[in-house]
Amino acid sequence: MISQTSEPSISKPSTDVAEQKPIRSSVPNHVAIIMDGNGRWASEHCLSRTDGHRAGTENIRRILRAFSDRGVRYLTLYAFSTENWERPTEEVRALMLIMQEVILTEAERLHGEGVRLVHIGRLDRLPAEVRQGILDAIEMTKDNTGITVALAYDYGGRSEIVEAVKAMVAEKIPVDQIDEQLIDRYLYTADLPDPDLVIRTAGEMRLSNFLLWQAAYAEYYSTSTFWPDFDELDVDKALEAYGQRRRKYGRVEGQQP
Repeated sequence: MISQTSEPSISKPSTDVAEQKPIRSSVPNHVAIIMDGNGRWASEHCLSRTDGHRAGTENIRRILRAFSDRGVRYLTLYAFSTENWERPTEEVRALMLIMQEVILTEAERLHGEGVRLVHIGRLDRLPAEVRQGILDAIEMTKDNTGITVALAYDYGGRSEIVEAVKAMVAEKIPVDQIDEQLIDRYLYTADLPDPDLVIRTAGEMRLSNFLLWQAAYAEYYSTSTFWPDFDELDVDKALEAYGQRRRKYGRVEGQQP
């Protein structure tokens, strides 16, 4: 579960847009994280994989606060992929139980701190208790103006695109009306900006079916740190690396968008 230690609350931005300070250009608006390495962390500490997943979950609050304090407005966390169903039954069951516990214990607390929670991915395959907990948390926090946390649970980038195409076909949208903007509106992330920075922990160098459409021009940052150990210093390192990148979006440097 997410840690219950008494720590400073996540700062809430002013609801008056005119009073809000603009985000520095070196700070990404949207950070997406592939939280990898829970199992390897557990192995190094002679613990079970379930203990590793719990440790990783406990780290979410610390990292959420760190990014919020640094001006990030959207944080997407890759918590459970469509491929993760293929893991051992006991591990999947443990992941579902952890998710259920987190929703029950943390939703109101995050709500009180102004966090807006959203979900991207499928809900129909989740246990009823988990599904309802997610829906209740979304409804509770929908009007909050603090950092938006998108939980990617039972999410897969290819599946997302397939579902978007199916929906457009079902609605008989003419082919000549289909463009990138229209496809955007049919994705799980329709109400979210594209990620500026994708972080992956535990040293891996692949996207693993995560935000394949949305991350087309995102900057990528990989660290060898396992997710349970990823801390504020690692956050600052990732943001420093991002601040040194020149985002050209395929254009000649200096060319206006």
